Amino acid sequence: MEIWIIRDGEKVGPLHDFEIRRKITTGELPASTPAWHEGSGDWKPLIEIDLFKREFELVSEPEKTLPPPLPPSEVGKSPTPLKPALIRRFCARWLDLMLYSGIWWLGLWAAGQDIEAAFFNPWIMFFHYIPWFALESVLIHRFGTTPGKWLLGLRVLNLDASHLDLGAATRRSMRVLFTGIGFGFSFLALFCQILSLVVTKRIGTTLWDHTGGHKVIATPLKPFRVVSFVILFFVAIQLHAIVIPISPARVEEMDKMLPGFKAQYEKNPQWHLPKQN
Repeated sequence: MEIWIIRDGEKVGPLHDFEIRRKITTGELPASTPAWHEGSGDWKPLIEIDLFKREFELVSEPEKTLPPPLPPSEVGKSPTPLKPALIRRFCARWLDLMLYSGIWWLGLWAAGQDIEAAFFNPWIMFFHYIPWFALESVLIHRFGTTPGKWLLGLRVLNLDASHLDLGAATRRSMRVLFTGIGFGFSFLALFCQILSLVVTKRIGTTLWDHTGGHKVIATPLKPFRVVSFVILFFVAIQLHAIVIPISPARVEEMDKMLPGFKAQYEKNPQWHLPKQN
């Protein structure tokens, strides 16, 4: 959403809502700052716009966001800093998606569907991640994590360290689906992830967490979780290779779009369709 404000007697804008949130959090914009956005009618103080009420509540009552005092045994130790943990978050996200996707294709195969036709059907590819993000919403709401995030020591919480309600978790997952991975389409997904990286570097957190008022806490990694992550990722990749065979005719078609695809196909016999008797 684009917002206009009046500052020092001058109209400033348009500003994106995440910029307004950041300025409120840093104290640059007081609650009485006149603001306007399309559909709001007259100018009104920022605090009267529902989109920003939560930021002013957090700024005016900071004691609610402070953790309890450390026990005597922990006094003097440095707390783990809150960082974006971008590499861990990226790996956790794609482990979740790869595991889900492998199970999804296995289910289609078990149901007797034409896997090759389904794999190259853009409409199926458009919808096939939606069930995962519905499940992710429930997991984030109930446990604050997902299998990939749990293995890599990540938890998603509100800024006051409480769990997200189901509505907030669902909105977060939908933002990731649209703006984080672009529904999983190759070039769109790459564009969305580069854009997300740029935004995160700029504001210190991902756009979907900044917009929703959430944070991701990263705890120290344990060796067995790292090993488990690597094994599961390898299993997920092999599951895709086994379940999704590709015919020679399709290989020729794909090699025209992605040079080198045919060479990779020939190196991976598990991709081949079984010969007909």
